[in-house]
Amino acid sequence: MMDFKIQSALLMRSFSRDLPFHVPVNSFTFSVEFCVRGNSMAAYPEVKEMKLWNDKREREMYDNFADLFAIIKTTEKLEKAYVRDVISAKEYEPGCAKLIAQFRTLKTTLRDTVPDVERFMEAYKMDCPAAANRLLVSGIPEHKSASSDSGTAVAVAECVQHYITAMDSLRLNMVAVDQVHPLLSDLVGSLSRVPLLTPDFEGKVKGREWIAVLNKMGAADELNEQQVRQLQFDLESSYNAFINSLPKSSG
Repeated sequence: MMDFKIQSALLMRSFSRDLPFHVPVNSFTFSVEFCVRGNSMAAYPEVKEMKLWNDKREREMYDNFADLFAIIKTTEKLEKAYVRDVISAKEYEPGCAKLIAQFRTLKTTLRDTVPDVERFMEAYKMDCPAAANRLLVSGIPEHKSASSDSGTAVAVAECVQHYITAMDSLRLNMVAVDQVHPLLSDLVGSLSRVPLLTPDFEGKVKGREWIAVLNKMGAADELNEQQVRQLQFDLESSYNAFINSLPKSSG
């Protein structure tokens, strides 16, 4: 005769059916002791209620796990919908930007318990390559180029503004990840809307490389002196290349 303890979790969130069984969210468990005799199973009459978490802090951790799972899954669905032209760029960009911002905030919160998001995805069998690329590699929404002369002029003006803002911020020693990341995201986004620039334009490539570096850091982390100096150099170099790429006025 052998005694066993079974835990059963009831997931209470709207997205609970997407969650692995062993990821509890706002749930409770109960245990039933039973014995096995051959192929038969006889349950003891005593049923004990058993909490899934020991304190409020542990419960909050499980809630955060569920939020992270939901953000990744939602991003995957959004990316596929955009690729299949189910939603427009106008609908996609703000939604994607919001998910990225939520992901970065939650990633900082779970820095100690989930140091590696890719391992988290593997552990819970999350096959979400598009979400992994958008959240962990790119860090910015996919942008559509401007389709008119007036749109191009606006995008060029935005690029100049974002370049100056980013360079001035570094000179003012604003070097924390949560200060630098949005500036570079805005810059790369505006560069992507300028149809004159090729995909391998220096500013786009360097910008994405720096965003990938920042994605691996915590929001409160700061760039060291060498990184700041290199980023300043890359910004100034790509800004000059950007200005030189613009058509010259004949008048």
